[in-house]
Amino acid sequence: MSTVLIIEQVLNGLQFGVMLFLMAAGLTLIFGVMGLINLAHGSLYMVGAFAAAWVAGATGSFLLALAAALAAAAAAGALIEVLVIRRLYKAAHLDQVLATFALILIFSEGTRYVFGSFPLFLDIPAYLSGPVTLPGGIQYPFYRLVLIGVGCVVALGLWWLTARTRVGIQIRAGENDREMIAALGVDISKLYTLVFAIGAALAGLAGALVGAIQSVQVGMGEPVLILAFVVIVIGGIGSIRGAFIGALLVGLTDTLGGIFLPELFKLFMESGAATQTGSALAAMAAYILMGIVLIWRPTGLFGARS
Repeated sequence: MSTVLIIEQVLNGLQFGVMLFLMAAGLTLIFGVMGLINLAHGSLYMVGAFAAAWVAGATGSFLLALAAALAAAAAAGALIEVLVIRRLYKAAHLDQVLATFALILIFSEGTRYVFGSFPLFLDIPAYLSGPVTLPGGIQYPFYRLVLIGVGCVVALGLWWLTARTRVGIQIRAGENDREMIAALGVDISKLYTLVFAIGAALAGLAGALVGAIQSVQVGMGEPVLILAFVVIVIGGIGSIRGAFIGALLVGLTDTLGGIFLPELFKLFMESGAATQTGSALAAMAAYILMGIVLIWRPTGLFGARS
């Protein structure tokens, strides 16, 4: 297998990983601060993608589409936090799962009612399209490199927010002792709404960015949500750094496994059987990785030990 193909697939894995990070970062903030299992997070990813596709179709501007995705997802997140989620903080996890699963159905059917059942398409703008030549003469899509860069910039921004700002101090304190920061005068309701809106905006941004290389359709957030949960379990609940490292590991494992495992099995199996076996194992690779990490460190790579 050529070096060019290996480098291309590593870059594809990094791009997939940073998009998973945008989903997982919001999830880990929400679960770490609020202790809430939010299955509707994938629906916010879908909201961002549909908002971006609609605005891009109406205005022709990709930047306005991204702004619309951020605004629509953040607004939707803040709205459901105030109307629904706020009543679930002290509920059992099963109640949270059932309520947020109901939100998935509401968002899916609402989106289908507004936009129809057919997929929408979000075009990559001309200034981001086409390949670029990397060292070694490797041709790689410029837009995918931009996605990697955006993910890294967002990761740095979240680190700065949580480590260097007053809001970040409150968020980190809320992870450890929400009753104490409420007693110190912090408006815990506003803090929770803000955290939920930030997490929703990140999911919406991910949906918009990925929508330019995939079709925008109802239910597009659920498969990504499952992997996002795997990411935060691997990285450690509540850890932004853990979400970033975990997302890169899952992205690389999923992408490289799908390419190289079938080739590995072809060394000692018939081609058809090797492809089938390798593809099946590749589909499980991220979950196998999660199991290995949990055996070694039950709280995740960067999760706090109880």
